[in-house]
Amino acid sequence: MTVTVADPVLDVASAPAAELDQERGDGLDVRGLTVDYPSRKGAFRALEGVTISARRGSFTALLGPSGCGKSTLLKVLGDLEAPTEGEVRVNGVTPRELRRSRKLGMAFQDAALLPWRDVRRNISLPLDVHRKRPATEHIDHLIELVGLTGFERSRPGALSGGMRQRVAIARALVNDPDLLLLDEPFGALDELLRQTMCLELQRIWMDQTPTTVLVTHSVAEAVFLADEIVVMGAKPGRVLEVVPVDLPRPRSADLLDSPEFHAMTAKVGRILAGRGERGVEAPA
Repeated sequence: MTVTVADPVLDVASAPAAELDQERGDGLDVRGLTVDYPSRKGAFRALEGVTISARRGSFTALLGPSGCGKSTLLKVLGDLEAPTEGEVRVNGVTPRELRRSRKLGMAFQDAALLPWRDVRRNISLPLDVHRKRPATEHIDHLIELVGLTGFERSRPGALSGGMRQRVAIARALVNDPDLLLLDEPFGALDELLRQTMCLELQRIWMDQTPTTVLVTHSVAEAVFLADEIVVMGAKPGRVLEVVPVDLPRPRSADLLDSPEFHAMTAKVGRILAGRGERGVEAPA
């Protein structure tokens, strides 16, 4: 999934967060979500009957093969796609209400930074769009949080791929979002840099604790970062199993070599391969 400068998240009319009804639940609640797309051969079903939930402040990873609807689900959560059936609530409100309250943050594989803006002004972009004066202390904190102190005046062309992604994550956090959506933010990075960025993302998330949903193709990335992994299957996109990750936090690089980590990645890999928990074929 890509994002342009004219991203509707930045263009939508704002509404005070206080107007949102917080009495309808807490955390992420997706019920019976189905998404159909029109095609020449009739409707194509991208998602069917997806039901998941996540507590407020948790980290959920969506994992599955290409075409299983991970990015479609993320689009629905971000109010970039309308469901055909079912409903979605985040802290009791719809994605549309959440987006209008400016309590939704997104980062993608393409950092989509404005090349003529420096780090500070790229991070403050959502605030500028809404004509809200950014607090210097808040932007300074985000720059420090993502490890870019000293690069405040650098433009994207002078930054590495990992540094550009740090700017994109800081920008997604600038409005203190209730929901943070990440669509393969490290997919274009090499393996060593991805591991470093996973450590950094965990640190950033533990500092801010937004309810976070990450789309990834990497089993190891999902296991390292998530509290729960939603393993999805394709044709149509559906939930095969929700796997809790019972590994203590904070998780260090040493965890990657532990028997517990390898056991968890093997378990998730079996589900992805359709063999279920004990090597038995999972139902279609």
